[in-house]
Amino acid sequence: MIDHEPEIKVALLQNYRQSTITLKGIFYLSGRPIPEVINIRSLPGEVALSDAAGKALASGKTIRLAADRHSTFSVDVKIGIGFHWQRIVQQTFGGNILLRANPDSSFHLINEISLEDYLACVISSEMSAQAPPEFLKAQAITARSWLVAMLDRKKRKTAAPQINQTDGKEIIRWYDTNDHSFFDVCADDHCQRYQGLSLITSPEVNKAIRDTRGLYLVHNNEICDARYYKACGGRTEIFAAAWEDKSFSYLRSVSDHSANYAAISSEDDAAQWLRGKPAAYCNTADRALLGEILPSFDQETMNFFRWQVSYSREELEDILHKKSGIDFGTLQNLTVIQRGPSGRVSKLKIEGAKRTVTVGKELEIRSWLSPTHLLSSAFVISTKQSQNGAMESFTLDGGGWGHGVGLCQIGAAVMAKKGFLAEDILAHYFSGAALQKLYE
Repeated sequence: MIDHEPEIKVALLQNYRQSTITLKGIFYLSGRPIPEVINIRSLPGEVALSDAAGKALASGKTIRLAADRHSTFSVDVKIGIGFHWQRIVQQTFGGNILLRANPDSSFHLINEISLEDYLACVISSEMSAQAPPEFLKAQAITARSWLVAMLDRKKRKTAAPQINQTDGKEIIRWYDTNDHSFFDVCADDHCQRYQGLSLITSPEVNKAIRDTRGLYLVHNNEICDARYYKACGGRTEIFAAAWEDKSFSYLRSVSDHSANYAAISSEDDAAQWLRGKPAAYCNTADRALLGEILPSFDQETMNFFRWQVSYSREELEDILHKKSGIDFGTLQNLTVIQRGPSGRVSKLKIEGAKRTVTVGKELEIRSWLSPTHLLSSAFVISTKQSQNGAMESFTLDGGGWGHGVGLCQIGAAVMAKKGFLAEDILAHYFSGAALQKLYE
């Protein structure tokens, strides 16, 4: 395990052709201060910088702009990529800037920053800076643990970045962060949200980082792979439903409530569970509370505990074709092959007149069944048929928001609001994990 605070590299822009950054304070290029406005464009094998008047400043395969301690920079960043909240936002960051040219004549803009400074932005991007202090502490410990466990896994190359097991009849994919080259993490939901200094609107954010500095979730002398997401829907999920077929005792499925609800073990269980509204920490429609704990763009999604999506057969055929690249022909049926204990579907059979394919895991299913992504893969399917038996429409009754593994952010924030301490929240969602301080 680590014994000091690491420096990390966060990709703010990936595979861009051009961009503009605005500097506040002093940044150095090869030891010399540079102008306030920098234009970036890609060239074959290089990235080139110019000032606001177009005067060339530098070019090369990699360019590093070193920041004074309190200097910041602003840049337009696309957030929520591929999800329904996707948009472009100007964001401000501290730390150094590394520009790296790619072979395809694009570039990455990478932020070099200390882990603890990075985390202050993460916990106020993932949820609101106004969220309860004990939740902010729990989120900081979880995000810190996930990141360092991921970096260790990446260093040891113990997990595949993307799996595509396909024989034409079954396509099983899951996604992790080890596919990133030349940087540690991206700044979006694929890794964890890192949306800049302007979201740190409460002194409680920096206090949560200070109070938990160097504190990690640990199990069997290893830092926990501590996953998290928005809302479990009443019960958390196991790791294997979303990623490789592995199990971690601290990522077991638990009820998001003091009551111990039974795990989903049949389609009847799933239908009763997902068409009902059991008591759960994340089962809240209190707009004042959600306004306090959720970032502004997440407040656009209020029906997250239970939700419904309906498609005509033709609409779903079109979505499936666009998202999977497969022409299924006339859609005949959707059949759940495998579920996890939270009700999340990890294998789904799609039957069409031309092709029948089983798809997994949860994120791939969410992608295939929506123009963006379904909120989760916890759903049951009902259909409407014509008099001659042809499918006319499909309705998905679903629950939760995200993969469901580990910390339920909304549930954890509600627990904190009810008076639970950070250590109580973490003990609830990460069974058997211990807290250990690894550096001062």
